[in-house]
Amino acid sequence: MRRLLILAALLIAPLFALPARAQPVLNVYNWTDYIDPGVIERFQQETGIRIRYDVYDSLETLEGKLSAGRSGYDLVVPSSEPSFARLVRAGALRPLDRALIPNWRNLDPALMARVAAVDPGNRHGVIYLWGTVGLGFQPDRMRALAPDAPLDSLDLLLRPENAARLARCGLAVMDSVTDVLPSVLHWLGRSPDSTDAADLRAAEAALLAIRPHLRAIPGSGALVDMLATGEICLALTYSGDVIQAAARARQAGRGVELTYAAPRGGAHLWFDMLAIPADAPNPEAAHAFIDFLLRPEVMAAITSHVRYPNAVPASRPLVAEAVRQDPNVYPAEAALAGAYLPSTLPAAAERARSRLWARFKAGR
Repeated sequence: MRRLLILAALLIAPLFALPARAQPVLNVYNWTDYIDPGVIERFQQETGIRIRYDVYDSLETLEGKLSAGRSGYDLVVPSSEPSFARLVRAGALRPLDRALIPNWRNLDPALMARVAAVDPGNRHGVIYLWGTVGLGFQPDRMRALAPDAPLDSLDLLLRPENAARLARCGLAVMDSVTDVLPSVLHWLGRSPDSTDAADLRAAEAALLAIRPHLRAIPGSGALVDMLATGEICLALTYSGDVIQAAARARQAGRGVELTYAAPRGGAHLWFDMLAIPADAPNPEAAHAFIDFLLRPEVMAAITSHVRYPNAVPASRPLVAEAVRQDPNVYPAEAALAGAYLPSTLPAAAERARSRLWARFKAGR
């Protein structure tokens, strides 16, 4: 009997000596304030995969991180133009395995077709959220300080005489040449994709003309706070940033009323993509998270929380009614048809735009 007990002990001992299996980790790099925290918690509970979640507030920050290589991220959320397009061309993204994403079938084929121009066959990404670039403002301040200025045109901000009248309540332009310059060029009647030196000089002159009247050129996250608190009364930024700020202002009860307006004559349309870096440490977990996000009820929770539309049509009836019925969140078909999607430019043209933006920020 004693020998049997010793033998049993020897057989069992190695089982206790085995190291505990490490919990899998999914490393996500996404925009600031761009997901429902409850979605992250639900995924972790369902899968046992822990999410390490980092944020950025500009495409330049994202591209800088990825261009250095070995970022350590498994899932990133670049805008289709230009960041996602450049990453696709550079071979920096892993082709998606659709067999691991059965909820791909939930995506809107018409919207996916709009990003297929930069990702043939939609091999490297799926649409997460989308929106437009336009104006966020306090209508009462606009009426008081510039009663004759149009509220649905970039004239409200880009005409120096209007900027001068409104400066006292705070003006801002988001810190993103990628998203601002196409809107300025379009307002000037030039192509948003123009590389012509004369067009760029005209756009730079328009920006420098209002530069003395700007209170800030902040990142997206800071801009939302400034709008919500009333520190600024007018900004050129993303549609969802304004809608988020309006919700925060209502919750704070400080009497700050905010409205978003997509510029008449066509607004800059953008799509943010879910993509997996080519050197992702845990691509299996990234695929699982993408599939999870494409569930209608999950996407509905995200849109209800961040107030940006998604590309899963079946989610719309599940979105909070106030968000679902807001035309600034879900634009009318006619407005969407008139929106433009800027293209990715050659590297030399991008460098010229970056230099322009640096001069604008410096005010010279």
